Amino acid sequence: MQKSLVSILTPFKNTERFLSECLESIIQQSYTYWELLIIDDHSTDDSYELVKKFAKNDNRIKLLKNDGIGIIDALKLAYKHSSGEFITRMDSDDIMLPNKLDVLVSNLKMHGKKHVALGLVEYFNANGVGPGYKSYELWLNKLTKTGNNYDEIYKECVVPSPCWMLHREDLEACGAFNPNIYPEDYDLTFRFYKHGFICIPCDTVIHKWRDYSTRTSRTHVHYAQNHFTTLKIEHFLDIDYDTSKNLVIWGAGTKGKLMASIFIKRNIPFDWICDNPNKIGKDIYGKQLLNFEALDTIENPQSLITVANKEAQKDIRQYLKKLNLVPFKDYIFFC
Repeated sequence: MQKSLVSILTPFKNTERFLSECLESIIQQSYTYWELLIIDDHSTDDSYELVKKFAKNDNRIKLLKNDGIGIIDALKLAYKHSSGEFITRMDSDDIMLPNKLDVLVSNLKMHGKKHVALGLVEYFNANGVGPGYKSYELWLNKLTKTGNNYDEIYKECVVPSPCWMLHREDLEACGAFNPNIYPEDYDLTFRFYKHGFICIPCDTVIHKWRDYSTRTSRTHVHYAQNHFTTLKIEHFLDIDYDTSKNLVIWGAGTKGKLMASIFIKRNIPFDWICDNPNKIGKDIYGKQLLNFEALDTIENPQSLITVANKEAQKDIRQYLKKLNLVPFKDYIFFC
């Protein structure tokens, strides 16, 4: 039986110290029918020359220079030159476990189109992984084990950017890398969700995700929290906003205020509640903050909860349960 070609898309910029390990992990895959479209995004170190040596020894590696600027332009260029039936991404500073492509391809072939193949990830750092990243890893892997990734899509990105695989025509159907929107991985995840692509459960660690202080997701302005919050709000309004319901914002911190300012700018009506006694009754942006118990008097609410404190979230869930409100239908956690 003829194997299906996998196109691996990998932008890189100044990752010389990690590239050899990354490329070796790709070359050592048990699934060998792949092509790597690897794009230099204006590196100033010796990354390009290093990859050039690998490409000279393996004709499956196709090295190009980004004719635009940034990850999205690099991904567009890689995708333009790809020809695989299956498409996946890889970060130039990460490591594939030897069975990664095998696991993703097998799952896609088993479940067919309109599915997203995923795998478990493991963060690593020479100096130890911080508690925030470890918490994210555990949360993400828990979702992936059951395939219920979209259940918490408004909290954080629920599909790891370098650990998914899709049929080419499905990626085309949801716009591929055409929208010039950052964070690009989170935006693509929302488009998977909007198109109803089903996440395939997986209980196997297949990708090692490197954490270090100069990683793009830590340092670039495109990955700041205000970008994440704005992106989530835009997709909520496009996908899950129910105009027959009364919109409610719960929380008046940074995210709650940003959400309120966007709704006001768009003339979208909403009520604003919180459980902070120092803010209840105050006027922000011309809106008076109500006690959270006012939710009991709001008919047919759709609440967007921006409270980040985990213990407070537990109390909020109990309160919402008491009001017989249903997750996602009646309320969504944005933190």
